Amino acid sequence: MSSIPLGIVSPQAEPQGIVTMRNLHVWFGKAHVLKNIHADFLSKQINGIVGPSGSGKSTLIRSINRMNDEVAGHTREGTVCVNNHDIYSADQNTVSLRTDVGMVFQKPSIFPLSIAGNVLFGIRHHKKLTKHEQLQTVEDNLNAVSLWREVRHRLDDPARSLSLGQQQRLCIARTLAVKPSVILLDEPTSSLDPVSARAIEDLMIELKQHYTIILVTHNIQQANRIANRLIFLCDGQLIEQGSKDRLFSAPQNEQTKKYLNEEFCDCD
Repeated sequence: MSSIPLGIVSPQAEPQGIVTMRNLHVWFGKAHVLKNIHADFLSKQINGIVGPSGSGKSTLIRSINRMNDEVAGHTREGTVCVNNHDIYSADQNTVSLRTDVGMVFQKPSIFPLSIAGNVLFGIRHHKKLTKHEQLQTVEDNLNAVSLWREVRHRLDDPARSLSLGQQQRLCIARTLAVKPSVILLDEPTSSLDPVSARAIEDLMIELKQHYTIILVTHNIQQANRIANRLIFLCDGQLIEQGSKDRLFSAPQNEQTKKYLNEEFCDCD
């Protein structure tokens, strides 16, 4: 894994990237999806979110960049702060928020552009780059995700010509190009083969040196391999949170122990 070029793709002025939730409730219509969540996501760590299907993991992560706002019937109570700023305050610009809080989805979200065009897509909306700066941005961010050597001779090729694993790394490169402080990953390896999945895991370990990583995963083994901190959700409630090592070795809640060891949850 090549090292990340410091000062180029790392966040400017090293923002803390600390995310906190207090008394967070989320509804979609009458469905009470998240219930009184108090959670802390720590800077320069991989913060894993685990729990059974339907427990509210994706809703939780999408509360951090306000993507739930786009869903009909969405209402919310409580606060979510990024770098000590309430992101639901009246003065919060969602475009600015989604620049500072990047997101990578379960399936690669590739635009119908070239490989280079995908890397530059977000940053072009924020600043005007010379041709030299564009080329440098593409090289730096593809290097950061260990993709440069694989694609440097075909930057004008359609991004969809890449393998799924390469496409997912390209999506991460596009996210890094706008210099976020927080990166959200919603099951980023679930559609990948084991070799590509491990490459993404290695990349996350590299990236946590400079970014706050918040990872939703169904894969308990993956959470054990790479997470520093875990949040366990069930039925929209935060059952337990803390260091990965403690939750796996000495959880305080019997539900946590059962889910992490047996992948079974009876939280109702």
